[in-house]
Amino acid sequence: MEVRIEDSWKARLQIEFDKPYFDSLTQFVRGEYASTTVYPPGREMFAAFDACPFDNVRVVILGQDPYHEPGQAHGLCFSVNDGVPFPPSLVNIFKEIESDLGKPIPSSGNLLRWAQQGVLLLNATLTVRAHQAGSHQNKGWETFTDAVIHRLADEREHIVFMLWGSYAQRKGAFIDRSKHLVLQSPHPSPLSAYRGFFGNKHFSRTNEYLVQHGYNPIDW
Repeated sequence: MEVRIEDSWKARLQIEFDKPYFDSLTQFVRGEYASTTVYPPGREMFAAFDACPFDNVRVVILGQDPYHEPGQAHGLCFSVNDGVPFPPSLVNIFKEIESDLGKPIPSSGNLLRWAQQGVLLLNATLTVRAHQAGSHQNKGWETFTDAVIHRLADEREHIVFMLWGSYAQRKGAFIDRSKHLVLQSPHPSPLSAYRGFFGNKHFSRTNEYLVQHGYNPIDW
C-alpha cells in the first residue's frame, strides 16, 4: 500500500503497510473521515514521523489518543496548535519542566519545536472521532505503533523512552533497558500527576543521558 509518510520511516514501515491489518485499518479510517469529523486533519495523521525522521529520534514520548476537541490535535502527542488553550496534561508537563529545569511556561503549546530536535511525539492511536475519546482504539493503530517502537528499540541505541501512565508502560515493556533509557512515572493527567509525575525530573534526566552519550540536550 502507498502511504504518504517521511521517506526514512516509509522504508522501515512498508512491511507494515503491506499487511492485511493495515489495509483493514485504512478502510476503517477512510470511512470515518468520509462520514464524520475525525482528528487530526488527514494531512497531519503522520505529522510526528514527518517532523522527526528515523535517524533523528533521540527521545520518544508515548501518548494514547489524539485530542478529540476542535482545533487541538495536529498529529503530535500532547501538542496543540498555536493559540489553542493548553489541555490539562500539557499544563502539567510544562509545570514539571518549569520545576525541573527552571524554564518558564511557554506561550505556545505547539511541540513541533521538540520534534525538530529529535523528540518523536507518538500517540498509540493516530486518529479519533470528534468528542469520542478512544473511538479508534483496537482498529489496528496499536499494532502499527508497536511496530514503530520495535523498530526504534531494535535498530537504534541510546534513545530515551518516556512512558507516562500504565498504558504507555505496558506498551513499552519489551524495550531493552541495557540499550536505552526508559523513564516511567504516572501520567501528567490531573487525575494522576500528583501521584508522581510532578517531581519525576524526566526532562533533566533525559538531557543528562543524551549528553553522556554524545548528543545535544533537548531545549525543552
